[in-house]
This record gives sequence, structure tokens and C-alpha cells, in this order.
Amino acid sequence: MPNQTVQRTWETLAALLVSLLSCLCVKFLSKKGRMINLIENSCSGMGHNEFGADIPIAPQETFVIGVYASLDEAIACELDRLCREEGIVPSCKPGCCHCCRYHILTNSAEAHTLAQYIRREFSAEQIRGLRLRTQQWHEWDDSKPGRHPSSTIDELADLSCYDHSCPLDVNGVCGAYPVRPVVCRTHFVSSPPQSCQVANDPESSADAPLMLRSVVTVASPFSTALQDYIENSGLDFSRSRMLLPQWLAIEMGWDFTSAR
Repeated sequence: MPNQTVQRTWETLAALLVSLLSCLCVKFLSKKGRMINLIENSCSGMGHNEFGADIPIAPQETFVIGVYASLDEAIACELDRLCREEGIVPSCKPGCCHCCRYHILTNSAEAHTLAQYIRREFSAEQIRGLRLRTQQWHEWDDSKPGRHPSSTIDELADLSCYDHSCPLDVNGVCGAYPVRPVVCRTHFVSSPPQSCQVANDPESSADAPLMLRSVVTVASPFSTALQDYIENSGLDFSRSRMLLPQWLAIEMGWDFTSAR
């Protein structure tokens, strides 16, 4: 990406950061030994049970969405360069969702933006389905050795066919694609899509996926902008990062621990 484009991107992010930090309120909660960080924007007045297209867009969301837009432009430039100069074209295609089974780390600002999108865009039926898939993910995660006694897992939960994919994945399509996290936006490979499943299947004989590392490098300033935004709001960035299904449960107000 040209230096002038990089400079303009940083100037835009800096301006957004200065104007929006004053509207961010951070609240720390702890529950059952787990660190739970809930970011509540003082301008939104939102509760967990409010849904609909009329939900206002909070300043925090505006910042995150602005970062995503600039990041997507930078990635598009880098993919174009890779194609022109090195003849490299990503093999990622619509419907390929092997990477959705990875451990998707996201931060509090991204998680809040994601949850607000779900509240605005999802129907009641879609939210019920998402809640069920999120619960299945938590039951699968909790059933791993050393997590909880097996007796604490609902005996009626059938996880035999559950592939621990991201709860937002429905038939190979992301239900919240416009607000997918940075880690999802930057995952491009030049190897066959099937290679992406090797990280989730130790018995697979497929070669490890060939990541387009330059795309990740191009994305670094935008990840840093999100980190700075969170830390300047008073939150420890490293402690604000959790797996996406964990943040989903927190942001949507879904408590899957009551049955334990």
C-alpha cells in the first residue's frame, strides 16, 4: 500500500480515536472465577434484551466499523499487489468455512460491535438458533479434559455431530460477515481450502495451509489502532481478548453456567 495511503489511514484513525474516546465507559465484572469485561457505552442506553433496527449506532461501533472499512481497503490493495507482482491469488472461496473451526480470538470492542449488529439484523428465530449453537460450543468446550467434571454437562446435550465451528457459521456462511473480526478478515491462504482443516484434525494427512503473511502484516496498524482505542479507554487489552463464542455469551447476556 502506498505511503500516502498509510498516512491518510492513520490520520483518519487518529481523528476517530480523539473524538470518540470521551463517549466510552468501561465496566469490569467478575463471575465464577472468569474475567468478564463488559463495555457499556454511555450514549447508547442499551440492555441485553433490546433488539431491532432502531437501535442507535454507538460511537464505539462507529470507530470499529471505520477501522474495518480502512482495513478492507488495505487488504484489497495488498491482494491486488500479490496478484500483479507475484502471481499469488488466494484460494479462499464463498462456502469454505474450515477456518471457522479455529479458535477465533476477538476483543471487547469488536465483540460489542458484533453483538449490536446481531440485535439489529437478526430475526428472533435467527437469534434462537445462534443461542443454541453458542451453547453447544460452550458445552463442547467445557467437556474437554480438565475443564469441568463430566457430570456438570447436560446429559441431554448431544454433541456427537457437533464440529465446534463458530456459532455464526450457518451452512458455510457467516451470519455477521459485515462485522466479522480482524482475525477473520486477514485469514487468506494460497493452498487448497481443505488444508485449513489440518489444524482441527490431528489425524489429517493434508499439508498445513499456506497463509498469505503479507496480508497479516498490512493489517497490523489497524489491529494496533483497536488495541490503542481499548487501552486508552482504561481497559487492559490483553485481558479484553477472549474466544468469540465466549464474548457472544457475555455480550448477548446468555448464561450457560446455571445448569452446572
